[in-house]
Amino acid sequence: MPSRLTLLVTTAWLTLAGISPVQAQDKIIFATNWKAQAAHGGFYQALADGTYQKFGLDVTIQQGGPSVNNRPLLPAGRIDFLMTGNLLHSFDNVKNNVPTVVVAAMFQKDPQALLAHPGQGYERFENLKNAPLALIAKDGQFSWWQWLKVTHGFKDEALKPYNYNLAPFLANPKAIQQGYSVAEPIYVENQGKFKPVVHLLADHGFSTYSTLIEARTEMVKAKPELVQRFVDASVIGWVNYLYGNRKAAAARMVLDNPEMSEAEMEASVALMKSQGIVDSGEAAAKGIGAMNAPRIADFYGQMVKAGLYKAGEVDLAKVATLQFVNKGVGQDVKMRLTTK
Repeated sequence: MPSRLTLLVTTAWLTLAGISPVQAQDKIIFATNWKAQAAHGGFYQALADGTYQKFGLDVTIQQGGPSVNNRPLLPAGRIDFLMTGNLLHSFDNVKNNVPTVVVAAMFQKDPQALLAHPGQGYERFENLKNAPLALIAKDGQFSWWQWLKVTHGFKDEALKPYNYNLAPFLANPKAIQQGYSVAEPIYVENQGKFKPVVHLLADHGFSTYSTLIEARTEMVKAKPELVQRFVDASVIGWVNYLYGNRKAAAARMVLDNPEMSEAEMEASVALMKSQGIVDSGEAAAKGIGAMNAPRIADFYGQMVKAGLYKAGEVDLAKVATLQFVNKGVGQDVKMRLTTK
């Protein structure tokens, strides 16, 4: 059992941190939208290095996967927070009166990308629309592909379904395919033995935030202090994951997803940094997780032009709240880690 001195010191630390001892054991279930991978690394970092615990949170990470849909569990109250993809999911929730709200955006750029073979004339983004074969999964065809058609002149004639098998792309040097910019390029290099050309949609106007944290609207109203602690701890987890020692987080993710390797995760982190996925734009000054309302409105306007929504169909005030972000949380930790 802990000594009286230990208990007193712990109580003092929690008090200084703004966390009362009574709150020190808040149990949280945080669900992701896929199997554990580097794109989830900051959350696993906060779990593995004790950051969540320091913020008075007993967090369980419940991973998603191809046969696991964690999305309905949030409004049903079976989980407390959910990691989702981009703002399209959040627009849909508001449109369908699902009582959830975005409380932080861990990625400033959506990693959705188009991949091409080098030396085929696809080094320029505007040439991709001329590819004779575009391997795009069904969900992409009905979402961001519509934006590509309206904004950049892509044509449906090239479409073929992408079934998450690289073989058709590797076999056809004139093909392009969708990919997660911090994952598929690694797989292409491993299997095809070449570095693909990678074009982030975010660098060509697809302005959504990504890797969002959603909470129930009721929790935000009733327990804002709990939401703030979870957001802050997650932000610090991401800072430590990007700039600190990631080994404990990697080991934790491999336990959840043995298909991953530490080498693959390290390669993915390098891509996250080089592409500015997490710590760029608003996050550089306001801290990871940063958001602003005009950017959300801009992205919605783009999606209206693409035909995914009607003007005024979604109440944008209900999509996200800015009360938990833009406070510079983790900037001191980043400074300490990057100036060693």
